[in-house]
Amino acid sequence: MNQLKPLLGYFRPYRRNLLLGISCVGVSAIAGLMSPLIVGAAIDRLREQIDGSALLKYAALLLGITLFKGIFHFLQRVILVAVSRRVEFDLRQQFYGHLQKLDSGFFSAHPTGDLMARATNDLEAVRQLSGPAIMYGSNTIFTALGALVFMIDIHLGLTLLALAVLPLVALVTQFFGKRIHTWFQSVQEQFSVLTSKVQENLSGARLVRAYVQEESERRAYDDISRKYVRLNRTLILWNSAMRPSIQVLMGLAAASILAYGGVLMLEDKITVGEFVAFNIFLGKMAWPMIAIGWVVNLAQRGAASMMRIQKIIESEPHIRDREPLDEVSHIDGALELRNLSYRYEGTDEDMLSHIDLDVKAGSTVAFVGRTGCGKTTLLSQIPRILEPADGCLRVDGRDIHRIPLETLRAAIAMVPQETFLFSATLRENIAFGRPEADLEEVRRVAGLAGLDADLAGFPNGFDTVVGERGVTLSGGQKQRVALARAILRDPQILLLDDCLSAVDAQTEERILSNLRTVFPGRTVLMASHRVAAARLCDLIVVLEHGRVVDQGTHDELVSRPGFYAELNRRQHLEEELAAVV
Repeated sequence: MNQLKPLLGYFRPYRRNLLLGISCVGVSAIAGLMSPLIVGAAIDRLREQIDGSALLKYAALLLGITLFKGIFHFLQRVILVAVSRRVEFDLRQQFYGHLQKLDSGFFSAHPTGDLMARATNDLEAVRQLSGPAIMYGSNTIFTALGALVFMIDIHLGLTLLALAVLPLVALVTQFFGKRIHTWFQSVQEQFSVLTSKVQENLSGARLVRAYVQEESERRAYDDISRKYVRLNRTLILWNSAMRPSIQVLMGLAAASILAYGGVLMLEDKITVGEFVAFNIFLGKMAWPMIAIGWVVNLAQRGAASMMRIQKIIESEPHIRDREPLDEVSHIDGALELRNLSYRYEGTDEDMLSHIDLDVKAGSTVAFVGRTGCGKTTLLSQIPRILEPADGCLRVDGRDIHRIPLETLRAAIAMVPQETFLFSATLRENIAFGRPEADLEEVRRVAGLAGLDADLAGFPNGFDTVVGERGVTLSGGQKQRVALARAILRDPQILLLDDCLSAVDAQTEERILSNLRTVFPGRTVLMASHRVAAARLCDLIVVLEHGRVVDQGTHDELVSRPGFYAELNRRQHLEEELAAVV
C-alpha cells in the first residue's frame, strides 16, 4: 500500500475531525455490543422466572442502547464523509492546479480523455477510500475486538473455535485483493481510452461528418466499449466471489460453534442466555469479516487510483522557474537572440539554427518565410512556451531564465494562428486576460480588431455565447476575437503569429490601419505571409529552413532579389488581378 502514503498528507489539516469521527465509530460500535449481553441476560432471567416488569426493563434498555448507538452512527457519517469530501476537494484543487503549471509537451503525451478520467473516476475512488473505507474499516476493528473480548469472557474454547477460520479469511482477502487491484487498474486505464475517444470525436465531429466516417468511428468506439465492459465483468467476478468465499468460511465456523456450544450447554458449562449472546456476538463478528473484504476492495481501488493521480502530480514541468531569479518589476521589451537554435524532440534537424538578432524596446519586427521555416517556433521562445537554450535569449539584458515566468508572461500577449475560444460570451472571451475590464474597454479593442462591423450579426451583441471553441464564429472572427483579447491586456511585448490569415485583404488592411495606433510604445513581433502586414514593421526578417537569410526594411528588401521581393511581386500581381475581376 505504498501508493497510499501521499494521501496521508491530505488528512493532516483534518486530523482532529478524523479522530473525532473515528471516536464516534468506536462509541457506536461499543454501544452495539451491549445488545447481545442484554438479550442473553433477559433469556436467563426469564428461564428462572417469567417477570413482565423485568421484560419491560430489558426492552427499554435495548431501545435506549439502540437510540444511543443511532446518534453516534449519525455523527460518524456526518463527520467522516465531510472529511472525505474535503480531502477530495484539496486533491482535486492540487491536481487541477498542477495541470496549469505543465507545459505543452506534457499535454502532447497525455490525451485529454485520460486526464479527465483521472480527474473524475480516479478521484471518486480516492474519496471512497478517504471516507467510507475508513468509517467501515474502523467499525470493523472496534466491533471485532469488542466482540472478541465478550466472547472470551463467555467461553475461551468456543472463542478459539470461532477464530480458527481467521487465517483462512486473511488468505482469501489477500488473494482476492491483489486481483481486484490489478483488474481495477486495467479498468481505469481502459476508461481513459474510452473518454479520450469520446473527447476526440466530439471535438472533431465536423471532420468525421465531412469524411463520412461516422460508421467507422462508431465501430472503433464499439470495440473500445466492449473491451471496457469485458474488463469490468472480470472485475465484477472477482468482487462478487470475495464476499461469498468469506461467508462460506464464517458459515463453517457457525456450524462448528453450534455443535460444540450445544455440548457445553448440556454439560451446564454455559447457560442458554450466554450461548445466545455468544451467537449474536459471532454474528457481529461475521459482518466485520465480510466488511473487511469490501474495505479491502475500496482500499485496492483507491490505491490504484491514487497512484494514477500521483503520477500526474509528481510530473515536473519542463518549463519552470529556475533559481536564482532576478527581481524584475518592469519589462521594457528589448530582445537579444544569440546563436538561438531549437530542435523538436524526436526529430533529427533543427527547426531554428544559429539565429542572431537584436530587437530594440518599442520596435516592430516581422518574420516572413515559407510554411515550416520556423516563424511560430521562434515566437514561441519569447514567452517560453518552447524552452530556449541557456544564454540564447535575453530580455532587457537579462537571460530569460532569470526572469520569473509569471512576470515574463504577464508582460506578453500572444495571438496564435489557431485560436482557442471558450464556450462563453463574446465579452468574456475578449476580457479573458483582464476580467475586470468594463464594456467600453471591450468595445474599444473589438473595434481595433475589426469586430465592430460584425457585432450587428451577433444576436445578443457582446453577450452572445460563441459556443465550444467558438463554433458559431468564422475563422476570421475567431482570429479577431483573439487579437482583441491580446490588445486588451496592454502587453509590453505583443506576438502576432499570422493572426490575420483567415481574413480577407480588405479587412486585413483596415485592421492593420487600426493596429498602427497600438504598436507605438510596445515591442511587436509578427509572423506573417502577407507583405501588407510586414511593411508596417521597422525590420523584416526573412527565414528559410530555420535560418535568417535576409533582413532589412520593406524598401531595402524589395530592391534586391530574394524571397521577399518575389513575395511582394506575386502578391502585388494578385491584388491587381483581383481589382480587375
